[in-house]
Amino acid sequence: MNAAAVLLALAASGPAEEPSAPILAAGREGRSYDLLAELTDGVGPRPAGSPGAEAAVHWAADWFRRSGFEVRLEPVKVRRWVRGEERAEVQASDQWRSQTLAVTALGTSPPTPPGGVVGQVVEVSSLEELRALGAGARGRVVLFQHDMKDASGYERFARLRTRGPAEAAALGAAAALVRSLSTATLRCPHTGATVFPPGGPRIPAAAVAVEDAEFLHRLAARGPVVVKLLLTCREGDPAEVASANVVAELRGRERPEEIVLLGAHLDSWDLGTGAVDDGAGVAMVMDAMRIAKALGQPPRRTLRAVLFMNEENGLDGARAYYEAHRAEGARHVVALEADAGAGKPTGVRVAAGEGALELARVWAGPLAVIGAEQVRPGGGGADISPLSHQGVPFLTVAQDMSHYFDWHHSAADTLDKVDRGELGLATGALAWLAWSAAESEATLPRPAPPQSAPSGLRERPRPDRPGGGDGGGAAP
Repeated sequence: MNAAAVLLALAASGPAEEPSAPILAAGREGRSYDLLAELTDGVGPRPAGSPGAEAAVHWAADWFRRSGFEVRLEPVKVRRWVRGEERAEVQASDQWRSQTLAVTALGTSPPTPPGGVVGQVVEVSSLEELRALGAGARGRVVLFQHDMKDASGYERFARLRTRGPAEAAALGAAAALVRSLSTATLRCPHTGATVFPPGGPRIPAAAVAVEDAEFLHRLAARGPVVVKLLLTCREGDPAEVASANVVAELRGRERPEEIVLLGAHLDSWDLGTGAVDDGAGVAMVMDAMRIAKALGQPPRRTLRAVLFMNEENGLDGARAYYEAHRAEGARHVVALEADAGAGKPTGVRVAAGEGALELARVWAGPLAVIGAEQVRPGGGGADISPLSHQGVPFLTVAQDMSHYFDWHHSAADTLDKVDRGELGLATGALAWLAWSAAESEATLPRPAPPQSAPSGLRERPRPDRPGGGDGGGAAP
């Protein structure tokens, strides 16, 4: 259906505009914030395979049941990794005394030997610069330096963390330090996953606080810098454990076989309580479902909430959902993912076929009252990304992310960073978009599927984590 036909169909079907006011008002009530407080303050950190993650699964499932939804737990095997002890220091020289560095291990990093790793620091600012070192990296501690200043830098520099340690290992490096992917300087290291190819060499890898990365840079200008790193992180025993995606549905009244998916990831890193990443998204999805149910009459299509497990350290839940629902991929008419923090909504992003922007602008029109009606290309998320291989369109509520990377993946990711009002506005926007997609007679045109097959954790588009909240992408 071309754009003109879409708009004619919408005019003929009379898409419901009346619910926009109560939906947006319900978002403003702040119930999403209350849910987030239960999750972060009550359950706490939720790394995959941990007791916290399992408590979160049961907390979410119980809430959906009490709220009158059909709910099920869909099995997921998750990779389990345990952080352990982490210490680093600059060794004394004739120019400086020994000093402690603020570090935290990167997800999937192996441990150091019991006595730690000692090596001279060699600094690089890109993978290309690392490759040019060649044998010069052997036995060294490779420091990946960068100058991330705002959210747009995450996409540019994330590969230093995801791929850098493995490439350094292939050159014989002893260990890797990655400057934290952070927009704040609070001497608070930011963790995240790093990827070692199966069967390849592995070295201890840690993030270092922004201030300490700059400290090492200054010292290196004065002479050789030797660092000692001690990590006791390890794979869990067993390395894989049983977990689950939480799936809840509000069955559609006319086309229940057609699915509008709302997704967020229930797991978090262990340093903080995962309020911004991605407790906020979980609360938005849960409250959006509550708001839709409270309207009294279900929308035409089924609303399906999926709280994915282990987005942070392997996309296990995303892969499990894709495989379990491969046969019904064509019945997913659109997928929305909330994984952009708790900031106020700034617009709508859409990734779909020709004519999609016109239809999305009709749906987004009522969001003008909160300043979020602007529609641009883009949209998606890590957990729903496998669905692109079945041509599923994506919608995203773009959000203000100007401070998101101050706290992302760090011990500072806690509830106090969340503004109740801004989270409520984002929740209302998500609820309205989901309702519009489920109620509208017309559906978004499906895009052409990508050529490559779905895979596991990798550098992949994350338009929900844009530069300044407006587009772009990143790794988890």
